Amino acid sequence: MTQPRNISSDGDVLLAVENLEISFGPAAVVKGVNLTVKQGEVLALVGESGSGKSMIGRSILGLLPEPGRVTQGHIRFGSEEITSPTSPEALRKLRGRSIGLIFQEPLSSLNPTMRIGEQMFEAMRLHTDFSESQIRERALDMLRQVRLDRPETLLNHYPHEFSGGMRQRIMIASVMMLQPKLLIADEPTTALDAVVQREVLDIMEELARANGTAVILISHDLAVVARYADRIAVMEQGVLVESGVTQKVLTRPQHPYTQRLLEAAQLGVPAPVAGREGEPLLKIENLSVDFTEKGWLGLFGGKVHHAVRDVSLTVAPGEFVGLVGKSGSGKSTIGRAVCGLTPSVGGRVTFDGRELGSLSSAEERKLRQRIRVVFQDPFSSLNPRMRIGRIIREGLRHDTSLSRAERQRAVEEMLEAVGLTREMANRFPHALSGGQRQRVAIARALIAKPDLIIADEPVSALDVTIQAQILSLLKRLQAEFGFACLFVSHDLHIVEQLCARLYVLHNGRLMETAATPDLFAAPRHPYTRLLLSASPRLQQSEDGVMLAETELPQDESDVTDYYDATRPDDPYHLVEAKAGHIVAVRAREATSL
Repeated sequence: MTQPRNISSDGDVLLAVENLEISFGPAAVVKGVNLTVKQGEVLALVGESGSGKSMIGRSILGLLPEPGRVTQGHIRFGSEEITSPTSPEALRKLRGRSIGLIFQEPLSSLNPTMRIGEQMFEAMRLHTDFSESQIRERALDMLRQVRLDRPETLLNHYPHEFSGGMRQRIMIASVMMLQPKLLIADEPTTALDAVVQREVLDIMEELARANGTAVILISHDLAVVARYADRIAVMEQGVLVESGVTQKVLTRPQHPYTQRLLEAAQLGVPAPVAGREGEPLLKIENLSVDFTEKGWLGLFGGKVHHAVRDVSLTVAPGEFVGLVGKSGSGKSTIGRAVCGLTPSVGGRVTFDGRELGSLSSAEERKLRQRIRVVFQDPFSSLNPRMRIGRIIREGLRHDTSLSRAERQRAVEEMLEAVGLTREMANRFPHALSGGQRQRVAIARALIAKPDLIIADEPVSALDVTIQAQILSLLKRLQAEFGFACLFVSHDLHIVEQLCARLYVLHNGRLMETAATPDLFAAPRHPYTRLLLSASPRLQQSEDGVMLAETELPQDESDVTDYYDATRPDDPYHLVEAKAGHIVAVRAREATSL
């Protein structure tokens, strides 16, 4: 919690869930859960994917997906029994007015065909007798409170015109317009980068505190829970296994499952993969990538967006290098440019001593076969109509030296190498969990024995225990196969576990680069410290587990300015600084160093 909250006494229970059981057909997914939420407090529901957290939240509002239903127990809101409301109309009045809900992905919960203003006005028209001018003014005020600029113009835009962080702020503003007594936030920031996640959660907590709103925060991130929640309830496979005051549960967990979650959240001692000496396997020099927005009716030239500007980096053979920054910083664009999936407008990419782009098509295609990609969302990158065995075998389609039997044997061996069974080759992607699908994506990338893997946010969509498993798997596979990796992530604490060196990107430019231990010990650029502060972590202390945070930078004036006096037109040009760091900050004026 950023500030103490005014939590009511035991007698002021806002929500009571008693012996709740939720079933899908004959199978119960939530079993005998008891919990309470007091006025003004934040209760966190935590656990792995599939533990029943979201089902509890949805059952409170009667929004269980078919054929799910409450088969036992009671849910009381204040003095009102809401497990089986007297009519659909009674439940509809409860939604929005008294209980608000924020989903994980705002783009799927906002109507893409309606302007933002109309969607925000709709609930106010349904639940209040405010005039249109009063509703509009309330919407503008809420947009200002969630720190969105020029709210008058935002009301006329559609959801697809906003970033993920802005859409989530709009969702918070829409829900809080009615000042509900209870807010259910179902993984509200999982899809957002660390900086935007911090901003969104701070705004949500600030508004809830100002309105005296209680919050049920559904999350698998224990570091986030430690920062914001008063109490915690731990779910495992539909059973509530432990609950209590957050600090007490995290400091002295009693249940083995809670202990495993904490161990996974702490990630262990960093063991970066340093690689081998010699010439760089991958060398990027002054890379620039532009995107041009479509103009009017797509017929005329639009605005040019400089996605990547003058970026240089290297990856040694067998080395893991981290490329970090918030969403929109150009990380994935660099990875796609290396793979030839995005054209560049400047700079050079050299792989194994040969410049990509200067070779014949056949030579370059053969060279690029030694580079493979693991994407962020395995479900969207795996063909849903293909069986797992065929998906992995696709990685061998250019190797004509193998017989059909040899290809099948290679697939089975790779499945076992990534911790899956041979029988899974006959399954389709939808029959696997998120962690299993990501293992399939890694197997598909590794079966051709590449020299370099581009890992684009490969664990950001996974819960903490699966994250720990995938990171451990990558280390083990690297020791076995010896590949190098350019690891793209917005989470500095994830790349700390793997990467020997880090490059920090902001708005398409490099802000800082250093050996991983040096960067964590003494981050020089304010933006790097911002990333660290926005990505909290749990660490062991003498008193148990504690939340470790980096102090937020106040401004750029507390960092020594390093700049190249020969290039006053480029205030972000990189020059070498102390302790092996490279720092770029705004130059105040071009004078001699």
